Order: sequence, then structure tokens, then C-alpha cells
Amino acid sequence: MQPILELLLRRYSFTPMLSKRAKYGLRALVHLAQHQGEGPIQIGTIAETLNIPRKFLEAILLDLRNEGILQSRKGREGGYFMERSPDTIPLGRIIRFIDGPLAAVRCVSQTAYARCDDCPDERTCVIRCIMKEVRDATAKILDETTVDQLVAKSEQLNKIPELEYQI
Repeated sequence: MQPILELLLRRYSFTPMLSKRAKYGLRALVHLAQHQGEGPIQIGTIAETLNIPRKFLEAILLDLRNEGILQSRKGREGGYFMERSPDTIPLGRIIRFIDGPLAAVRCVSQTAYARCDDCPDERTCVIRCIMKEVRDATAKILDETTVDQLVAKSEQLNKIPELEYQI
């Protein structure tokens, strides 16, 4: 780990906005969408390709299957595949399903609202006001971006040549 990052992590209690579970879930969905129509992909193959712990991935994919986003087939030729078309799955839905509300503070959450204990007046709270703007902007982006758009972005990024540095 980079020394400055280590220092910052020790100095400040950093809570990521997106859990590893959500990141892994999104990465797995992109992978499955990229191979849509090729039949089921075994969980071991997905885990190895994406460098995700297999047991962790199993739990994530099972949840996504139970949510109706993925389908699975048992047996030797079994595995996971897309239940729904990737262009109908917004990232906001996946992240909310896995991580819960998008809001950074509960007093602006649309699904898990709770009043702040230390706020005398929500109506005039500047922190609440700016956090609502952050939540709205985040929700707009995530709700308007679908899994197929991530696939397209991934393909676009993979076409960028690696830079070679020489001294």
C-alpha cells in the first residue's frame, strides 16, 4: 500500500461509499453481461477471472439470483447467467439492494430516513442541504446508468493503449 494512503487510513476512519460486496457484485454482473448468450458460467471461473474470493462471490450471486437479476443452472454444465437484459438493470438498484440507501447521512435517505440526534432544525441544516444534493446527484447517475453501459465503458477503456515510459 502507498505510504500516504496508509497514513491517511490510520489518521482518518475511512468508510468506503461502496462496499467490496457491491463492487464485486457489479464486476460479476459486467462479466456475465459480457458473456451473455454463451450459456452459464461456473462460479469458479468467474471468481478466478475477476480475482474475487469464491465463497464471497457465491453469496453475492445467490442474492442477485434471489432478486431476479441472475439465473443459475445446476450440474456439470451449470453456472450463472443473466436473467434480465443488462440494459434494464440500473446500477442504483444493484447498489441499493446490496449496500442499502445511497445517502451518506440518514436524514436525507429516501428509504431509511432517520432524524439526526444533534440537529435542532432540519429545515435550516446546511449539512443536510448539501448532503441531499450529493444524494440526488449520486442517485441520478446510478439510476440512469445500466449494466450494459458499464460493459460498453469497459470495452472502451480496454481499447486505450498502455503508456510506456522510458528514461
